[in-house]
Amino acid sequence: MVLALLGALGSFWLLELMNRAGGEMEAGIKVDEPDYIVERFSFVRMSETGQPSYIISGDKLTHRPSDDSSEIDKPVVRSISGDKPPMDIRAEHARVDEDNTRVTLTKNVNIHRTASPAAREMHLATELLTIYPDEDRMETDRPVRMQSGGATATGVGMKANNATRQLQLGQGTIVYPPRARQ
Repeated sequence: MVLALLGALGSFWLLELMNRAGGEMEAGIKVDEPDYIVERFSFVRMSETGQPSYIISGDKLTHRPSDDSSEIDKPVVRSISGDKPPMDIRAEHARVDEDNTRVTLTKNVNIHRTASPAAREMHLATELLTIYPDEDRMETDRPVRMQSGGATATGVGMKANNATRQLQLGQGTIVYPPRARQ
């Protein structure tokens, strides 16, 4: 009986040592450490028809497995839809999260859409912009300055749906150039 008691105590002591060593090893692992870093990358998202829908590229992509998010330095998002003019979005920084369905761009966010027969050239600038690429929409609650043709619009907050061609601009002003004399 004494031998069984000593064996049980020895097993308990050994189990405690192993648990303590495992805890110390886990404490040394940083939870938010990236699992991969890619420099000068390009990611192409294909549509259901097999055509490129948009391209996200940048100087550096850092993926964090703890929340399955990615940080991008100097991101460029190019929307390339077959029937609409291409649109380029640039910023200093971006965060991609929510299963790659939300891209939050920060610092010097600039959008440029080239002119087409159906739309004028457009420039937009803000400091923060959230893009939902799969839904082809974007929004911000920050000040926005947009130029299209000769008109300039400024406001605080914006919601744009590129698929439906609808734009809601928060409180602000629109300045149209004078009409050319004929």
